[in-house]
Amino acid sequence: MRNLIALMLLCLSFAASAAPRADKISWKVGDTNLDGYLVWDDSSREPRPGLLMVPNWYGVNDRAIEKAKTLAGSDYVILLVDMYGRGVRPTNSDEAGKAAGSVYGNQEALRARITAALDVLRGAGKAAPLDVEKIGAIGFCFGGAMVLELARSGADIDGVASFHGNLSSKQPAAAGQMKAAVLAMNGADDGFVPAEQIAGFQKEMRDVGADWQFVNFGGAVHCFAEPDEDGAVIKGCQFHEPSYRRSVAMMRDFFAEVFTGK
Repeated sequence: MRNLIALMLLCLSFAASAAPRADKISWKVGDTNLDGYLVWDDSSREPRPGLLMVPNWYGVNDRAIEKAKTLAGSDYVILLVDMYGRGVRPTNSDEAGKAAGSVYGNQEALRARITAALDVLRGAGKAAPLDVEKIGAIGFCFGGAMVLELARSGADIDGVASFHGNLSSKQPAAAGQMKAAVLAMNGADDGFVPAEQIAGFQKEMRDVGADWQFVNFGGAVHCFAEPDEDGAVIKGCQFHEPSYRRSVAMMRDFFAEVFTGK
């Protein structure tokens, strides 16, 4: 009886300590130090797929970490990606615009940083319960554009999902180059993503023979998957709960499909 009680207390202690965790992880690209977080639920050591997550233009901050924890659940190991560099943590839209513009302005550095993050995630199997054979990427706004760039680069991953991301690129994919399936989710009333950009993206995907999906969510504008956005700071950038809920469900179904049998 005493041994049984001790075992029960041990189990209760483990259950209490098991929780979503976010461990800081750093890497370097050229002369730039980058600081992200490896996020997963440590209640189980069962291997699970890995996702890169590139946040919106505010970069790696507390809100992005909490979002990564929510999306990871017990289903994924997520690497929250720093695209800006150590110490670059925008606190307002002006700073965020400058940081994002700096990344957009250097295509070579952009792709080097997102590719390096993929290597970091693949190498995280010793620290977290990661199935390195099942890798994808997700991104929000600025981050959506980043994961689409990763797919365009020909990265050997299973899929990418973009939430209200910019769809254009300075370096479109080449025919037969894209290995990743693509899910691009957009607000049907997004004033930041014009019809011409959507048409160009769809033509690009067709021309290169990609496995792609494009989804418009009715009633949604830019930032529909950003719970903190209320349109007060940037007009036309507003959270839309139904679209966020549906887009996350669609993302999960998408990855369940592309990871099937691996």
